[in-house]
Amino acid sequence: MEYITNVLTNLRMRDVIDIVVVAIIFYKLFTLIKETRAEQLIKGIIFLLVLTKISEWMQLFTINWILNNAMTLGAIAILVVFQPELRRGLEYLGRSSLFTKSLIEIRGESISEVVEEIIEAVASLSRQKIGALIVLEKHTGLNEVADTGTIIEGFVSSDLLINIFIPNTPLHDGAVIIKEDKIKAAACFLPLTENNTLSKELGTRHRAALGISERSDSISIVVSEETGGISTAQNGSISRYLDIQTLRQILLDMYKPDTDSINFLNRWRGKNEQSKK
Repeated sequence: MEYITNVLTNLRMRDVIDIVVVAIIFYKLFTLIKETRAEQLIKGIIFLLVLTKISEWMQLFTINWILNNAMTLGAIAILVVFQPELRRGLEYLGRSSLFTKSLIEIRGESISEVVEEIIEAVASLSRQKIGALIVLEKHTGLNEVADTGTIIEGFVSSDLLINIFIPNTPLHDGAVIIKEDKIKAAACFLPLTENNTLSKELGTRHRAALGISERSDSISIVVSEETGGISTAQNGSISRYLDIQTLRQILLDMYKPDTDSINFLNRWRGKNEQSKK
């Protein structure tokens, strides 16, 4: 108790800030690796560390030597094995609202018209039970994915989207990439999810939608060819059997500007203008 009291007495404000920042970093890291293969790998690393300490305490020199060398080589292996998660983490930092702008900020106009065109197309495809996969690009660029398909660069319209996914047409097999108010490309190939715990009911479209959502901040819309059901995939998770109203709200929320970041940027610009005067 005396030690704890002494620590609390000598605790300074910068120490509190230091602890809070570290706690936030660990929390963010946990959310990034949660329900991914990295989570299982970290558990394995912790297990090896415990074994190393136990072997050192019990003076099992041979086992301790093997484990120590394994951990040394493992540090290099972690960079290779965790490459997708490290990339995801860096992309997460790059997508911070202070460094990026929402679609509404960039274009200075309402996105509701684009959302309504997408909604109309999805509703029609769902009624006709025509399979579709639409990926809405946000801050993470999807040029590599777009290059696997046919470049369109046409304005978003329900008629164009419906015609793309009509069966037996040249572009129906694959994903459509939408950036801002334009259809960037069609018939694109997406990476499949590495999640092995998914239901067997989910077909290739759903697995591809999850795959691209694990590697970017995009939102994928899936229309099932068998049932006509509507699903969305974002941040590695999928929501199924959505109605049109729910989908509309998801899309509007997707492009909703961050009020705090806008106020910060406006204040910053105001200060710059005053300093110039």
